[in-house]
Amino acid sequence: MAALLQTDLPDLQLLSTGKVRDVYATSSPDHLLFVATDRISVYDVILSSGIPEKGKLLTSISLFWFEKLKHIIPNHLVTVNIDEMPHEVRPYREQLEGRTMLVRKAKVVPMEAIVRGYITGSAWAEYQKSQTVCGIPISEKMEESQKFPTPIFTPSTKAEQGAHDENISPEKAAQLIGQDLFDRIQAASLQLYTAAAEYAESCGLILADTKFEFGLIPSSVGQDELILVDEVLTPDSSRYWPRDQYEPGKGQPSFDKQYVRDALTAAGYRKGLESGPNGNGEGWGIDDTVIEGTRKRYKEAEQMLKSLHS
Repeated sequence: MAALLQTDLPDLQLLSTGKVRDVYATSSPDHLLFVATDRISVYDVILSSGIPEKGKLLTSISLFWFEKLKHIIPNHLVTVNIDEMPHEVRPYREQLEGRTMLVRKAKVVPMEAIVRGYITGSAWAEYQKSQTVCGIPISEKMEESQKFPTPIFTPSTKAEQGAHDENISPEKAAQLIGQDLFDRIQAASLQLYTAAAEYAESCGLILADTKFEFGLIPSSVGQDELILVDEVLTPDSSRYWPRDQYEPGKGQPSFDKQYVRDALTAAGYRKGLESGPNGNGEGWGIDDTVIEGTRKRYKEAEQMLKSLHS
């Protein structure tokens, strides 16, 4: 099964190509077409190898969470039924089935909303140096992968493709987007994470941390309405750990991109070598074992999340 690395929709206008998603204009002025490819990125680097079915798995998981969390905040999803999409989309059914969403246009907030329930990854690295996480002092003595007493909100910049997102303090984030909007996003993010983490645990998964993205759409009551956009709570944007193997004090096995990160690090990746092992633009790839292992992890996460609904 070949991975879909590039979409080919010549009758549609391609607006942007992201790390995973291609975004197209449609004949509907209020809607966009989001297509999840099988590309995978780690450390903000798009790899030359894709993960077969990954785009479909990401779409399936996002749809599940959009439906489950819609009582907390609205989202940008309009439909996944190609027959309900603009007519120019329908000839590409074979390429798009299972990996595309028609979504509402929104003004994307230029901040990524990260909620951390457990200390791991860059948060653990920073804590070891300064007893802070994204500049927030952590008074408790913690060990790797330990659960925070309460989840913490740690925003980051939303970087252009090829650049690195940067963790920023809540104060700087509030200056960037305005205090009122920051407060709305922080409250929604913590509510979304808490509900998702509770459900995931009932399925045998620990949701260690996740990243949300938000947009604004016009509202009839004055203030723009805040909605959830992009993907939500997928293994690309979240860390999922198997609950039955959880053991604080060390790194955890995972159902997310950490497996690929570890493989890339073992192959010699470090900052400064984003363009390839020799720094000359040849790119980074992963071998077939890592590709299949990643696909299986994503598939297993999807199955576990949906296990209570089967």
